[in-house]
Amino acid sequence: MRTVIQPQLKFGETDIAAIVINPKSRDDIPQLFRGLQYLYTEPTLRERVFSILEEVMPERAGAKGKASSQTGRPGMAQWKILVLGVLRLGLDADYDRIQELANQHKTIRQMLGHSDWLDEHEYELQTIRDNVSLFTPEILDRINQEVVHAGHQSLKKNAAEPLKSRADSFVVKTHVHFPTDSNLLWDAIRKAIQTCATLCETLDVTEWRQSAYHLRGFKKSYRLIQTLKHSTSQDEAKRQAKQEQIEAAYQAYLDQAEIYLQRAHATRQRLNQAHGLPTAMLADLDAYLAHAERQIDQIRRRVLQGETIPHGEKVFSIFQPHTEWISKGKAGVPVELGLRVAVVEDQHRFILHHQVMIKTTDDQIAVALVEHTQTRFPGVKAMSFDKGFHSPANQIELKQRLEHVILPKKGRLSEADKARESDPEFVRLRRQHSAVESAINALGVHGLNKCPDHGIDGFKRYVALAVVARNLQRLGAILRVQEQQAADRRRGSYKKAA
Repeated sequence: MRTVIQPQLKFGETDIAAIVINPKSRDDIPQLFRGLQYLYTEPTLRERVFSILEEVMPERAGAKGKASSQTGRPGMAQWKILVLGVLRLGLDADYDRIQELANQHKTIRQMLGHSDWLDEHEYELQTIRDNVSLFTPEILDRINQEVVHAGHQSLKKNAAEPLKSRADSFVVKTHVHFPTDSNLLWDAIRKAIQTCATLCETLDVTEWRQSAYHLRGFKKSYRLIQTLKHSTSQDEAKRQAKQEQIEAAYQAYLDQAEIYLQRAHATRQRLNQAHGLPTAMLADLDAYLAHAERQIDQIRRRVLQGETIPHGEKVFSIFQPHTEWISKGKAGVPVELGLRVAVVEDQHRFILHHQVMIKTTDDQIAVALVEHTQTRFPGVKAMSFDKGFHSPANQIELKQRLEHVILPKKGRLSEADKARESDPEFVRLRRQHSAVESAINALGVHGLNKCPDHGIDGFKRYVALAVVARNLQRLGAILRVQEQQAADRRRGSYKKAA
């Protein structure tokens, strides 16, 4: 049975509200923990956050839906999962470092609910990994809304005060190598052979007992292609001879790949029909075979037939198929491999909303971004964008939803556009728009430069957890400044009294 947090303190355990956080430390952990401590110590806020955390449950084995919170083996408390997840993104740490901190760092163990002595409980690496992955982007989004509301309250912001926000997008890279059609085919055939060998070994089938030998032979063909370079000679005969050599190497590479592909298809059929292996257990193998077939077709069309492959048909990673080839025209960064993420930040530097952009561009999400942000925070009355979000339709629709739309127009300005963009409020908010780059940089520094998690679901969860961690750190930083100012005022009053 899972519980958000154990209500009864153990002997020697420090209450979270009583944990002393070093006010002079400039590290990230004290700021994160001051934000978490505020969530815990404010009764109404804690009740709302804990009610959301109660939904963090594993899936039932063999069925759709969540497992019961009242039955089964005790799992990690949801509060601990939140603490470890926030630490992972707030520190830009991998699971190995989080495990070490959870087992050895005194203040972190206090925040997790362990006593200073006698409590020798240690966290296993896979336990941390499995439990943090229980979060969903929807749950994290709701927690983020509570954190932002708490931050506004800590600033004593009037509820009627309008929120002035700024939006921009950036690329979060996926953990992939640079793709070429030849190395993608190598990845697909390699994984297909290894998967077949593993399944056959499990069923005591000797069909792929020489899988390592086959891989070495196929890799030699792949390495040969890597060493081939197009001729730069001015002699037409030499260039033609070099091109024929390249085509011959690719043809041999494709012939070898097709042999392994046919064998893998035959193995897949026997495992399913003769050995009764269910289709679900063959899903990974089916995916690798499909990737291999696509890459063989594209290499043949591009190299042997001279065809240009349309961009929409390309896949840039067989392990992270959601990866996109993004060229934003940045100096020194010709291309990025990942997904765009749009963020909306308010004037208090809290991230109100984010959106993972899948095969879409800035101008296509501008209206939806405003709608989703206002659904979460109705006080948003102004939002600034850069020119990438502009379209004539966006100008019209956004004016119906916002009091102030700071959306510069692309290209030449008409007289009406010049008048609109020279308005004092437009100019003032446009000058403040560049501050959103600070939020993007902070997210990148604290884990959102490259996503190490697998799959589109893991990507979305990773981004959502990064936003929660960043807002908690911002909340903690505000509280620490306020506490330091209060301490300075007390010292000043003591000196005057003396």
